Amino acid sequence: MIINFIFADMIIYGIPNCNTVKKARTWLADNGFNPTFHDFKKSGITAEKLNEWCATFGWEKVLNKKGTTWKKLSPGEQALVVDQESAVQLLLKYTSAIKRPVVELNGKAVLISFEEEAYQKTLK
Repeated sequence: MIINFIFADMIIYGIPNCNTVKKARTWLADNGFNPTFHDFKKSGITAEKLNEWCATFGWEKVLNKKGTTWKKLSPGEQALVVDQESAVQLLLKYTSAIKRPVVELNGKAVLISFEEEAYQKTLK
């Protein structure tokens, strides 16, 4: 059984038209969660927040190299991403290259992307 974090502050970061974000939002709603949605295409994202996520998940996971945004970058732009600092700079410029969604609970990132099993395990 999923316990609803009534007193918890939950934020889901992403963009509304992303299918993975839609799946995560649907799962959360179906399981009694009502997170605040942060659209980083409209509301932006800070380097501080990206660095927090990189510290939690690793910059290689926060940077979505499987997505279209990354694939559309020139080989030269891709080659410049060699560490967390360069990844964060790229993600600030191309927010669509952020792996999404990111779910924060009480200000701490706990989930990235959407895998139902991970959501069940983390939010039990």
